[in-house]
Amino acid sequence: MTAPTAAVRERALALPGDQLPAYLYDLAALRDHAARVRAALPERVELYYAAKANPEPEILAALGPYVDGYEVSSGGELAHVRATVPGRPLAFGGPGKTPAEITAALAAGTERFHVESVCELRMLAALAARTAPDARIPVLLRFNLPLAADSLEDSSLAMGGRPSPFGLDPAEADEAVRLLTDGSCPQLEWRGVHAHLASGLDAPQLLDAAESIVTWSLALAGRHGHRLAEVNVGGGMAVDYADPGTRFDWAAYGAGLARLTDAHPGLLLRIEPGRALTAYCGWYATEVLDVKHSHGEEFAVVRGGTHHLRTPATKGHDQPCTVLPVSAPWPHPWPRSTARQDRVTLTGQLCTPKDVLARQVHAPGLRAGDRVAFGVTGAYAWNISHHDFLMHPRPTFHFLAGGTGSGRTEAS
Repeated sequence: MTAPTAAVRERALALPGDQLPAYLYDLAALRDHAARVRAALPERVELYYAAKANPEPEILAALGPYVDGYEVSSGGELAHVRATVPGRPLAFGGPGKTPAEITAALAAGTERFHVESVCELRMLAALAARTAPDARIPVLLRFNLPLAADSLEDSSLAMGGRPSPFGLDPAEADEAVRLLTDGSCPQLEWRGVHAHLASGLDAPQLLDAAESIVTWSLALAGRHGHRLAEVNVGGGMAVDYADPGTRFDWAAYGAGLARLTDAHPGLLLRIEPGRALTAYCGWYATEVLDVKHSHGEEFAVVRGGTHHLRTPATKGHDQPCTVLPVSAPWPHPWPRSTARQDRVTLTGQLCTPKDVLARQVHAPGLRAGDRVAFGVTGAYAWNISHHDFLMHPRPTFHFLAGGTGSGRTEAS
């Protein structure tokens, strides 16, 4: 189990049943974590937040003082982030950009385009010539680099170093660079290289990958007589759901990046963490509806489930959680179901055996009416879930700061 913050515990126990399940975000904890991350990074390393991890407006705003900008991966994200944190730098990435999305990004004055293919590069050039003929559009070419193979084998989500829809094949590198440097695309400025190879890596693995990316990128620029301004080494910092007390070593990572920038004066590095910034500030709080015995095992059915919190089903893990016993008198005329064993599997309300949040949780004496707070739900949780399956009510959302905070209820 993992313990919620005091603010989260207090709110989870105070909410009436009709406001459960609830997503609780401890913004004070988020700000503290973001400040520590920022302090660990050297001066010539920019920190962008990957908005796809959690685009809640309150999350984006809380991160504002600590990040240099935001990475968006669709026209919808671009419009949302631009409206939520106006005036902040944006980098537009992701495969499969549509002409309409690129046109909107150009009109919005997006600061960086992460280009994923030669076709996309030509499309960007044509649209820029039509809609922004006097502009100079900064471009980073994203490459699927065959680097750090040993690290990628152990990663939870590999996106490079193997056949993939992400980024340009290195064999296309010279063609793409020539298009940007021979005058064929006068509105486009080649600023650098982007490479996000995998997620779920520790600090030494990410530093090895960063060094390889920088070395490869500088060699590419050197072949074309170009002075490279920046290299984006992506995100991918590990979040350990099995042991949430184990955290990514930001101090070691920052020290390694400092050595890398010292070795290459004038080169700006950028990182784009998402999950590793916001995962730990979020909790999914709910209520036990029933406890039942089945073929020698105990199951607790809770309000909600994987249609609200898809992370454990997607990643194949047990979501870390804490049981919050409720000692108030049982208010109903029927008996209160109670676990007879020490280990209980926590499931949701969906009509599928895959609706499992956590298996074999140590919860002796768990009873209907008790509350459970699932931790590490501040990223890729609500926003990746299939909300409308079975049409259960949606959760409420609460943003806490120092024990207080705003709340809202989603329409069901």
